Amino acid sequence: MNFGPQTSEPDSHSIMDSAHENGINFFDTANVYGQDKGRGATEEIVGRFFAKGDGRREKTVLATKVYGNMTDYPNDGKLSALNIRRALDASLKRLQTDYVDLYQFHHVDRDTPWDEIWQAIDVAIQQGKILYAGSSNFAGWHIATAQEAARKRNSVGLVSEQSLYNLLTRDLELEVIPAAQANGLGIIPWSPLQGGLLGGVLKKDREGKRRLESRSAESLSSHRPQIEAYEAFADELGHEPGDIALAWLLHQPAVTAPIVGPRTQGQLDSALRAVDLKLDVAALARLDEIFPGKKPAPEQYAW
Repeated sequence: MNFGPQTSEPDSHSIMDSAHENGINFFDTANVYGQDKGRGATEEIVGRFFAKGDGRREKTVLATKVYGNMTDYPNDGKLSALNIRRALDASLKRLQTDYVDLYQFHHVDRDTPWDEIWQAIDVAIQQGKILYAGSSNFAGWHIATAQEAARKRNSVGLVSEQSLYNLLTRDLELEVIPAAQANGLGIIPWSPLQGGLLGGVLKKDREGKRRLESRSAESLSSHRPQIEAYEAFADELGHEPGDIALAWLLHQPAVTAPIVGPRTQGQLDSALRAVDLKLDVAALARLDEIFPGKKPAPEQYAW
């Protein structure tokens, strides 16, 4: 998402090459990413990376998304069969590839019947334009409904759910993770550091390395005691707070991998440390004390 708006194209290509060199092969983007550079700009940067050859596309498990409006034209957004067909073809052109490994619904579409959505996806799979479909920002019952509709069609259905999940925001544990596990989906958490709050924000602020934007500053104000306790515990363990937050996600059920979204090479390098960081039972219990989790529904609020 940062490629283009936050990170130059040469730096973006360098980060992706470095990812491959370090064994990272899952790249996630969306058709709407690009912001001030224009929607689609991020996919174009990734496409020009693939066009450099040397097996870059072949080494990559590529994911993009559909839902957001690319223009102001009617029917140029959400999950109608028409938009899925148009948006997919446009993404393939920008990405300079003939298929996407994982095509994700960026948000639930409450206006389009699942039979129509799955019909469009089935056609795309038959055409070889996508391999699998996934969801993003779905509720647990949305996942269950989507999977039941797919089963009636003898379709594959969803294979993944990408959603907000981290130590500070654990609502997924109520319904979404149980629904994903019951229906065979992997969880791909976005914002694993909660906008930087779990990345050592207080330490960086003291050292003058980072100043939070207004929304993040408000969130820090609401959770400051937790963040203080968390950073103190990170010091006890001898690891960076951001490394612990990423490692914690890798210890959670159903989680395949967090979306790290580096803006710089340094951020990618630091994220790699989390892969080898093992948290013992005592450390996981202490993190649960600082950031209490959710029980699966209905046990969270009933017997």
